[in-house]
Amino acid sequence: MIQITPQMRCLVAVEPADFRCGIDGLARRCRQALQSDPFSGALFIFRNRSGKAIKILAYDGQGFWLCHKRLSTERFRFWPTGAEAVKGLQAHELQVLLSAGDPAGTQAPPPWRRVGPRG
Repeated sequence: MIQITPQMRCLVAVEPADFRCGIDGLARRCRQALQSDPFSGALFIFRNRSGKAIKILAYDGQGFWLCHKRLSTERFRFWPTGAEAVKGLQAHELQVLLSAGDPAGTQAPPPWRRVGPRG
């Protein structure tokens, strides 16, 4: 079982992926298009062209996990855009995305705050 923790790196592929390629094809895409190591322990999130399904690729030290979620009636409303091939998400934003929500609309405290006396 994969547990998403605040310390995990969550990387979202901006361009749609061909879901027929499986683990090896997505790992190849991590290396080539995203310039990232699929063995790094990060979560790599991909979306299909229609926007109805996402896949998450993760390496846990022993092997790869490939998780697939397909919405039955809707599309995922949120997906990052831009010139970069990959964008980062915070763990709580990924939880919202997996619930078919819009992480940009969530209000959460900043991920890091200085602890100590104010002054």
